[in-house]
Amino acid sequence: MEFNSSSPRAIRVVSTFANPFDDDDNNNNSLTGVDGQARKPIALWPGMYHSPVTTALWETRSKTFERLLDPPKDAPPQSELLTKTPKQSRTSILYSFSSDYILREQYRDPWNEVRVGKLLEDLDALAGTISVKHCSDDDNTTRPLLLVTAAVDKIVLKKPISVDIDLKIVGSVIWVGRSSIDILLEVLQSTKETSDTSDSVALTANFIFVARDSQTGKAASVNRLSPETEQEKLLFEEAEASSKLRKKKKVEEKKEFENGEVNRLEALLAEGRIFCDMPALADRDSILLRDTRLENSLICQPQQRNIHGRIFGGFLMHRAFELAFSTAYAFAGMVPYFLEVDHVDFLRPVDVGDFLRIKSCVLYTEHENSDRPLINIEVVAHVTRPELRSSEVSNTFYFTFTVPREAKAMNNGFRIRKVVPATEEEARCVLKRMDAESLQSNKGKSK
Repeated sequence: MEFNSSSPRAIRVVSTFANPFDDDDNNNNSLTGVDGQARKPIALWPGMYHSPVTTALWETRSKTFERLLDPPKDAPPQSELLTKTPKQSRTSILYSFSSDYILREQYRDPWNEVRVGKLLEDLDALAGTISVKHCSDDDNTTRPLLLVTAAVDKIVLKKPISVDIDLKIVGSVIWVGRSSIDILLEVLQSTKETSDTSDSVALTANFIFVARDSQTGKAASVNRLSPETEQEKLLFEEAEASSKLRKKKKVEEKKEFENGEVNRLEALLAEGRIFCDMPALADRDSILLRDTRLENSLICQPQQRNIHGRIFGGFLMHRAFELAFSTAYAFAGMVPYFLEVDHVDFLRPVDVGDFLRIKSCVLYTEHENSDRPLINIEVVAHVTRPELRSSEVSNTFYFTFTVPREAKAMNNGFRIRKVVPATEEEARCVLKRMDAESLQSNKGKSK
């Protein structure tokens, strides 16, 4: 992405905890609003999930977010769509890890790297801000759109992210449909040998947002996008092709299972039947899928909601990642290394007070590269309503981990076990994910 030549000034992220050595008299307890009147700091605003990044983003665009929090009553929808460029939505944020030790401690994991779960929260928050910028018509008399995360197409970690070196995230809209918005984000971090972050892409992420009318809840049209540079045009074409592929895949998915998946299902289930019927004869290098499961449960709290009153998508991604990491850790017997988020679906909103059950399992493993075996984790979030005796899937997450080569060398004879399904439902889930991953791989090779 051609971020560097035209990126706006980065929004600086600061810690959300007070420095114990700061003088209280120097802390500002009120800020000046867009109307020139004093208002409370955004960290005290109700109805939003707060983190260093969300606070920085919302303070920077306080006028827009004030309007989202308190939209004009009986305001009409936007009458005419605008045409915007990727540059107009481009936003960057800067983490001053090298100088802000409190911020550094908020993001540090036990291995002195950035906590990936918190980074996923921040990516979702930044993508949300970018979608708001693109859809804004700068007219305070119209009602704003309701913008929600529909899916995460791919998040790929290209190298470890240190918590001791400054970090920058840059993103912009790269494609729009009638009511959908594709956003590409890049996480940049230089090495200690150089201060230049321009060529140091540590992570890339693709988010898909959809627009809804805030009153009717129906799909709403979004502003058009006009790419300017050659790179922007290329990204636009690639995103458009991906959108068509997703739609085609949904239509064909059901047909494929109806037209001849019996043999593949039988092959997957054959070894699982040995585990169930003759466990003493089962392969010791394999394990049943159900024996890799972990689960978390929580009641969704008001402090976890976004500006629309729903549970913040980044919070759900954070919780899902932490469970996936724990699942890979317990399965491999050593600290796993995160590689990518393969796909995330936001199937239904999660509300304050919902009883959320998050379940994970190792879906399958890959051993083509013995130095880099892959552990594919599925995490499914269920909104459970005991009063109604109901449980609905709200989100599905797919993560890929591996085991560092150094850790394997220290453990002679180590081998990642093969995971086998025991039921037809489990086998179908495995095949569906394998086919999706194969499709992604082929798409990547064709670029």
